[in-house]
Parts: sequence; structure tokens; C-alpha cells
Amino acid sequence: MALMVYDTLRAKKEEFEPIQEGKIGIYFCGMTVQDKPHIGHMLAFVAGDMIRRYLLFRGFDVTYVQNFTDVDDKIIAKANEEGVDYTVVAERNIAEYFKYADELNIMRADIYPKATEHINDIIALIERLVAKDFAYEAGGDVYFRVRKFPEYGKLSKRRIDDLLSGARIEVDEQKEDPLDFTLWKKAKEDEPAWESPWGSGRPGWHIECSVMSMKYIGETLDMHGGGQDLVFPHHENEIAQSEAATGKSFVRYWMHNGLLNLRGEKMSKSTGHFFSIEEINREFNGDVIRFYLLSTHFRSRTEFSRERLEEAKAGLERIKNICVYLDERRRALEGSGVSVSTPESEGLREMVADVHRAFLDAMDDDFNSGEAIGHIFRLVREINRVRTAGEEYLKDDLETIRAILEAIAVFDSILGLFKHGLPTAGIEVPDEVRRLVAEREEARHVRDWARSDALRDQISELGYSIEDRKDGPSVKPRR
Repeated sequence: MALMVYDTLRAKKEEFEPIQEGKIGIYFCGMTVQDKPHIGHMLAFVAGDMIRRYLLFRGFDVTYVQNFTDVDDKIIAKANEEGVDYTVVAERNIAEYFKYADELNIMRADIYPKATEHINDIIALIERLVAKDFAYEAGGDVYFRVRKFPEYGKLSKRRIDDLLSGARIEVDEQKEDPLDFTLWKKAKEDEPAWESPWGSGRPGWHIECSVMSMKYIGETLDMHGGGQDLVFPHHENEIAQSEAATGKSFVRYWMHNGLLNLRGEKMSKSTGHFFSIEEINREFNGDVIRFYLLSTHFRSRTEFSRERLEEAKAGLERIKNICVYLDERRRALEGSGVSVSTPESEGLREMVADVHRAFLDAMDDDFNSGEAIGHIFRLVREINRVRTAGEEYLKDDLETIRAILEAIAVFDSILGLFKHGLPTAGIEVPDEVRRLVAEREEARHVRDWARSDALRDQISELGYSIEDRKDGPSVKPRR
């Protein structure tokens, strides 16, 4: 199946075709670091990480760029409130991002550019726009002429005349048109500022993403991601200024994740209506939070609740328990050198192959992690049914057990479900103990109870206990 990707600009799924065969450049809008990350932020970054992981699985060479906006009005206000330099606030919250990104098993981006590290590049792009008459200076500010870019509004599906009715000009602005947006802001007293051809100032928000994405990926990006709340005006403005400067299409596939709602309202730092990831992580570990965020399609609008997190915790525990059980059986069978294949276990292997195909088909359908996870549970339910029924064919078939574990390992590599790798029994059972366990299973099979008891005693003398269960023996160190 071809990889199909929904593009916000075209408003439909398209077969994915990279600009350069085998290579993909992705830019994901990162945080404005005036505060710690909240759960809504992490949804975007988990979605981007999942997309990146799947593209890597498919063999693409991926360059993944995620920025930090490390200077803006809110960061400056926070720093002034605390009586510290703006960089203290920015770096503190960047560190918080990395702390929780690691907790949620988000791979590090290839590049984390910061706005303040690209001032000269930003000035250079603004100069290009001024030279082409797409931008103008007014009282030390520089604005982009929206009406000069005839396709403005194409991403958000808005008409310029409709936008005009909601536009306004602040008292201190000297715009030619209310719709024009800021590229460079004149410095205010006691604010961080950099010298430019238009005087001392700092960049507007939108221009930094155009600059940093094109610097590290190129003038046309394969993919650009971010939350649906960034479509307008942020991404709309990125398109206008980038395409005005280069004359080229800016992005091939716009990928916008849905938003998390809290009691029916969008989570937002500006309103204080959100849960910080720090709060949630006190109750739920990172694997559970990530699993919860991936349990629906990343474009869906989702209602946040602790009940949903509890459900995610229980679901992930079911997958974990299967992994531990299969790992125990794998170790026991590898130690004994005995494996029995039956028509029933062959049928289960066929199901594993079918689930594997269906999982990848779901991922090929616009990275549908929610559907993909549903296929994992289809396999989990069947394994649990076999175990509960006491059917013997799974516990004695090493080939089938390995096939299941290999499939789950693929699913984990794509979804990043377990930051420490697939859960295992966590017990390194010596070969001698494994051999005795296997001999004891043979004795029990022929109802030689005296030999079975004698072997149990030998295992105990070596420091291990054995528990007989429907799904096979469980071996643990004696306490």
C-alpha cells in the first residue's frame, strides 16, 4: 500500500512523494518557552515523533527540525515579573521540554534551532522581502504587505475581504493595511534587541519559522507540522513570506494535529486552561501518557480526562503482560531446546502476519496510530483467549512465540510505546535451571509426579522457585 498523507492545503489525502527520492525534510513548530510544556504541546510532539519513526521504518533518510521561540512578549513579561534576564526563563523551560520529551520517549530532533541564534538570517530574509516590495518599514517596525500576496488565505481557506472585518490597528502601529503582519518589531525600553537596517529591534514570531526551516531543509519542505491552532495566522503567514521571497512552493504536505480539549474548551496557556505535563506525570508515567496520546488519530480533536488516561494505563498493561509472558516462555523453550508446532499455532502465526500487515496499512493511511493500536489489541485478545482456555499449543511453540515478539517489537519501534524497550520477564534464568524446568515439564506431561517433585527440589536448591500456571511454568528467584 502506498503511503497516503492528508495535506491541509489541498484538504485531501495524497500519495506521498518526497522532493528528493529517499530523503525527507520535516519542520515541526516547537514551543514558545514562556512556561513549562502542557499536555497539549506534548500531543503535537508525540505525533511528530510517531510520523518520523514510521518514515524511518520505511527507509527514508529523515531530517527533523523542531524550533524553540526563545524571545517574545510573553517570555519578556515573565522575565520582568521574576526580575531575571529573558534567557533565564527561556533556557529553564527548554530544559523542562527535554525532561518531559525524554519521559514520553520522544526522539531528539536532528536540529533544535532558536530564534535568537538566527537574527542575521532573519534580517537577511526581511531585506529580500523589502527589496521585492513585499515588506516595508514604518517607524522602526517592518510589515509584510498581505494584499501583495494574492494567494493569502489559501491554507486556512479564508478570503482577504472576510479577514478585513476582524482586523484592527493598534494605536502605536503604522501599518498601511490592518491585515499586514509584523516581520520586525522596534525595540522598547529595557527589552532585548538586536541592530538591524531599520534600527534596534527583534523579530516577529512568524518570520523565524520561515528562516529556520528553509535554512536547514531547503526552500521547499517535504512536511511541516504543528497544531491546528497554528493554521491561521502563523502558518498562513509563513507561506506568504516564504513564497514571496523564493517564488517557490513552501511546503508539500501540511500536517496539523488535532487539539486536546479540557471540559469542552481548547487547552491554552493564554487562558490558563490546561494541565501541565508535570502535573500529569506525577500520576501517570511517560509510557502511559504517550500511549494515551497515540490511541486516536493524531488529527482528531480529543477530550482530555484522567479516566481516559486510566483506560490507556490498563490497555498498555495488557500489552506489557503479554510481552512478559511470551518472554518467559521463550526463555524456557530456548533453554530446553524443545518446541512443538501444531496446526493451531500455525494458525496463530498466520494471524500475527495478518495483524502485522493491517498495522502497517493503518500507518500508511495518514499515520493512523489509533487504528494501528486497535490491531495490536486484536492480537492481544487472541493470545489471552488461548491462555485463559488453557490451550497448550502457544506455550510450547517457540517459533510462534518469536513471531509474536518480533511483530510487537516492530510495532514498538514505530509507536515508541516502551521507552526501555519491550517488557521482559526481567529474570536471567541460568541455563541449568532452564534445562531442569524443561525436564520437569516433560515429567509432568507423562504424569511422572515423583520425578517432577525431585526436579522442583533441584531447582529450589539452585535458588529458584517455580509456579505452575495454565499458560506454563513461571520461574523466579527465591526470596
